[in-house]
Amino acid sequence: MSHHYSGPDFGFPHGDARLDLTDLYAFPKPGDTSKSILIMNVHPSVSANPQGPTTDEPFATEAVYELKIDTNGDAIADIAYRVRFSSDKSGAQTATLRRVEGEQAAGTGDEGRTIVEGAPVSTGPDPYVTGAGDYRFFAGWRSDSFFFDGQGALNNLQFTGDDLFADKDVCSIVLEVPNSALGSGKMGLWHRTVDGAGGKWVQADRGALATQTNFLTGDEKGAYVAAEPKDDARFVPVFAHSLEHAGGYTPEEATRVSRSLLPDILRYDPKLPASYPQNGRALSDDAVDVFLSILTNGKVTGDKVGPHKDLLTVFPYVGAPHKARSMERVAA
Repeated sequence: MSHHYSGPDFGFPHGDARLDLTDLYAFPKPGDTSKSILIMNVHPSVSANPQGPTTDEPFATEAVYELKIDTNGDAIADIAYRVRFSSDKSGAQTATLRRVEGEQAAGTGDEGRTIVEGAPVSTGPDPYVTGAGDYRFFAGWRSDSFFFDGQGALNNLQFTGDDLFADKDVCSIVLEVPNSALGSGKMGLWHRTVDGAGGKWVQADRGALATQTNFLTGDEKGAYVAAEPKDDARFVPVFAHSLEHAGGYTPEEATRVSRSLLPDILRYDPKLPASYPQNGRALSDDAVDVFLSILTNGKVTGDKVGPHKDLLTVFPYVGAPHKARSMERVAA
């Protein structure tokens, strides 16, 4: 769940699992509060529709994977980090990380100041980490850090604590960033994928807060995924209708709660500890329990599932993948 199936009918955006966002995390670097860790998880290893494994190729070379940062509270990006991937003849991928500011950050494209170029993408258990000045970068297959009793959700929220994601993988893009590069204090974050396969850039997926894209957008899911956070007020009635149905909220309460969920932005102040949803999101934060309580108006407060035990205490923090893929690069 989370954003694991953002397209129609629990499919993938543009039919491509590599473009599908799962989760966004932001937390102060352990042991060094002058830096932050920003993690975009994409490309689930398993598909719900159709059922079965997705491609072993980690990232789409025709796409841009982008982290947007709003520094002044207007839900428009002032800073953006953009990642593009390329493949060699063997299928091994490398990544280029760029940074843009101002109007370029609010726009769409793959330009920007290059921070990392030619970073190897990991497909096996050992993470390839690339350093560049005050930055560190990782991209590749990792263990999915999301935890949730997905079958319980399909069984009328009757949870048994069976973690559907305990053995699943995703592709992670992990940045270690100096806080000085993130603005002067509080910020809003979201991530998106932009597909260029058709010859022009088209936003394929976007998100920030966990789970709500799947449960609350109804027939307007396509419009919601294609929209910008600055325009999210238009979706308040759709969210409110879903909350009235799922949680028994009054229309007034449902509207108030919907406005608290929109715009779909993760608030983060690097000077404070991560605590979802008030400030960023740590890998062990139980975002599902937060959302279930909101969705059901306090009637269901948890799914009996806790954080995964394979998280790392060092960069890139996400655990090793459960499966090594065939396009593994040979270490030099």
